Amino acid sequence: MNKVLVLFAHPVYQTSLLNKSLLAGLPNSEHVTLHDLYETYPNFMINVAREQALLESHDVIVFQHPMYWYSCPALLKEWMDLVLEHGYAYGTGATALKDKYFISSITSGGDVGNYEGEKNIRNLLQPFEFTANLCNMKFLPPFITYGGLKIKAGNFDQNLTTDYLTQQVSNFNQLIEDLIHDRIDPQACEQYATMNERFDLTEVSQ
Repeated sequence: MNKVLVLFAHPVYQTSLLNKSLLAGLPNSEHVTLHDLYETYPNFMINVAREQALLESHDVIVFQHPMYWYSCPALLKEWMDLVLEHGYAYGTGATALKDKYFISSITSGGDVGNYEGEKNIRNLLQPFEFTANLCNMKFLPPFITYGGLKIKAGNFDQNLTTDYLTQQVSNFNQLIEDLIHDRIDPQACEQYATMNERFDLTEVSQ
């Protein structure tokens, strides 16, 4: 079975119902490691050797974070800059991450309508896809949870939103289980813009 490393990056985690719900729903398994970057490195002093050892001991790498200005929080970017170094993650003879799975699980304050046309999720997350490809990883489409600002503002139908979050948590759990048990074919997933399409998810109702 595969070992899954969830790299979580959120500077104000306690304010995020979406992220708290998704992480609480992770499988209770010895094959899942949750690694909170902001808790581990509050001063941004990243232990590169430790992080590289974590990567090497896992088969699946999940980036779990909110969408911040069409990208990721600063500490995750710092982590990428330092940990995924030349000669280790990419470049001639670099095989540390070869054939490991990579997937992003993103939470968004906006709904799906905020990510249309040129601003669609796959376009915005291309730097992560290019990074995974450069590192010879098996890229999987992102899993997206929408509507954080509606929930925070109370601008939603309570019943429909509860159903949406419950289903999102369930499907995220199933996605991680499928990754553990190697039940996901990257080639078959190329048809999806996001992994949400495997579950026919809807957004938070207005």
